[in-house]
Amino acid sequence: MKKVYIETMGCQMNKSDTERMLGMLSHFDYEETQNPKEADLLMINTCSIRQLSENKAFSAVGAWGKHKKQSKKDIKIGFCGCVAQQKAREIFKRAPYVDFVLGTHKIYALPEILKRIQNGEKVCECEETNKTEDNKAKDYEINRVKGVNAWIPITEGCNNFCTYCIVPYTRGRERSRLPEIIIKEVKDALNAGFKEITLLGQNVDSYGKDFKDKNYRLAQLLTDLNALEGNFRIRFVTSYPTDITDELIETARDLDKVCEYFHIPMQSGSSRVLKAMNRRYDRETYAKIVEKIRKMVPDVTITSDFIAGFPGETEEEFEETLTAIDEFELDYSNVAAYSPREKTVAAKWTDKFIPEDIKDERFQRLNKKVQENCLKSNKKYVGRTMEVLVESFYNHKGKKVNTGKTRNFKTVHIPYDQDLTGQFVNVKITGTKTWYLKGEID
Repeated sequence: MKKVYIETMGCQMNKSDTERMLGMLSHFDYEETQNPKEADLLMINTCSIRQLSENKAFSAVGAWGKHKKQSKKDIKIGFCGCVAQQKAREIFKRAPYVDFVLGTHKIYALPEILKRIQNGEKVCECEETNKTEDNKAKDYEINRVKGVNAWIPITEGCNNFCTYCIVPYTRGRERSRLPEIIIKEVKDALNAGFKEITLLGQNVDSYGKDFKDKNYRLAQLLTDLNALEGNFRIRFVTSYPTDITDELIETARDLDKVCEYFHIPMQSGSSRVLKAMNRRYDRETYAKIVEKIRKMVPDVTITSDFIAGFPGETEEEFEETLTAIDEFELDYSNVAAYSPREKTVAAKWTDKFIPEDIKDERFQRLNKKVQENCLKSNKKYVGRTMEVLVESFYNHKGKKVNTGKTRNFKTVHIPYDQDLTGQFVNVKITGTKTWYLKGEID
């Protein structure tokens, strides 16, 4: 067997793509290795959401290029993912030791690429498509990372063109995968022992909008998956605020396997900044959506995303973001400082760029606010008994600890000598830290 090493950067969608590529490679006598120095094929699955991620990708591939030149001239190097889709053939100029460039739209071209590079050809497969690859997906199994959670993409791409975001340029337009393919992948994952299914999409609640021959949306897909036999959980991420329908909220509330969790990126607490970002809502609209979900779904966790230092953001507008986190009682938020991305509208607003020191200072304040609210949210659950799906077991400072998540996505650390990975256990919450709850078997 030949060996392949894949380094995956970025979001869960990239992780899912890597699992699919590993499944294809297994048909061509490749087995995965965790040691890049023993690999015959080196691949990096890149993220372009921020410049730092792109720089890290080129740095990693640069080290592989030196290894190829000095020690192992016959290894093959592949540059994949969102940076590949964005830069295409430019990558060969910056990294001439790369053998193939594989964009996000063409991962099922990988088998043919392998044949071509063995003949000494350099290959670039980055053409955009408006179709899903479901027909080709039937030909290969998915080599999932062992664990309790299976990531399953249900939509690809984005139609929103937020002025800061590169995703529509790297992932293309929104394309919904066929429900029968998704249901089959879920069944396969459950049969393989996975206990939690996470449905993925850049805008997961847009699922089915592009179907021309059927009226089938995310609520219907959740209903069909909920009907499958077995004890398992269902999650879905990421939701675009104004695509969250009453039907979807009711479905999340009423179905026993669907978890009480919504991830709803807001990006800014300022209505003027949201308009500049080309988000299709203002602060008041977002507030109404969050209020409705909290009223309809008991114990729901709502998490979000925010950007600090968007071009033109004033100090007062940034403070509106801080007050939004408090006002909407957001349980946790991912935060980032604004990073200009090539091709996006906001990247051209250089006269409005926030100085790096101010941007970094706002990012630090935003992160502190998230920490405060996360701890405040966690304290609500002390003294309660909650169901936890255990995800890992390890030694910590001489003590054996199980770690897992509640239905509403709270991380719980449980000191316990027995490995409970993959089991649902009732846990009494005894205390809390900023990022997790402490519990004991009830």
